[in-house]
Amino acid sequence: MKLLVVGSVAFDAIETPFGKTDKILGGAATYITLASSVLGVESGIVSVVGGDFPQADLDMLSNRKINIEGIEIVKEGKTFFWSGKYHNDLNSRDTLVTEVNVLEHFDPKIPDSMQDAEVLLLGNLHPGVQLSVLEKMKNKPKLVILDTMNFWMDSAWGILMEMIAKTDVISINDEEARQLSGEYSLVKAAQKIHTLGPKYVIIKKGEHGALLFHEGKIFSIPALPLEVVFDPTGAGDTFAGGFGAHLAKTGDFSFENMKAAIIVGSAMASFTVEKFGTERLETVTNEDLKNRINDFKNLTSFEVAL
Repeated sequence: MKLLVVGSVAFDAIETPFGKTDKILGGAATYITLASSVLGVESGIVSVVGGDFPQADLDMLSNRKINIEGIEIVKEGKTFFWSGKYHNDLNSRDTLVTEVNVLEHFDPKIPDSMQDAEVLLLGNLHPGVQLSVLEKMKNKPKLVILDTMNFWMDSAWGILMEMIAKTDVISINDEEARQLSGEYSLVKAAQKIHTLGPKYVIIKKGEHGALLFHEGKIFSIPALPLEVVFDPTGAGDTFAGGFGAHLAKTGDFSFENMKAAIIVGSAMASFTVEKFGTERLETVTNEDLKNRINDFKNLTSFEVAL
């Protein structure tokens, strides 16, 4: 199956306790499709960049068989830019600079080559933009995966509710789940979010792993303990990329396969944090992914004699 990804292709400048970068490649769609390319899934990006975006980065994406026909280049504009500084625990950060630039007037254009994509993954954008993508698709996707954030809950509640109602899988963090539902308990939060539309609810808990909810069933996976964590930027998007790509590759949207997809997503995300930006993700092989998934198996497999 094809995976269509709508989201930002951007520049980031990152500072963590372990170092800092100048402007480097970033953006939700970038992380998502790089992760999907490791699984050999045919994916395409719908996004917008400015005339300052390097051809070398576009070539890198194309060379990984990522369809970039849907990336609009506004030659007189500048690419979205975000700069942030992480605190010592790497769980919290301060945004230093946000320059929306060409993303402010982003009008998604879906190329004919991706109109038949069966899996649609909507990265964190204005819900009105996300909704417009669904309306522009000639064929209704078999699975719609949605990412959103607190900002849209505060500023675009009505249209966000419209988008969530058309969503099959929503992937948000614990803070966002509590705000969206008004419930502190994540179990109750997931139950409430189900009533808004999504059949599957994923609640990410950072270094504490992730939870999957579906029809009263719950699956939990821990985060993989790592020796080196340099930069958590893009880890959530990489998680979504691995998750969506596994579903597109297998064509199986059952709860059992969603569990497998969460493990694949978590394994992919564990690579991203090992270096700044997309640097580590660009070198991951399918063999690396298999080994990392085995690490998860060893971490969570046990037998108890009673």
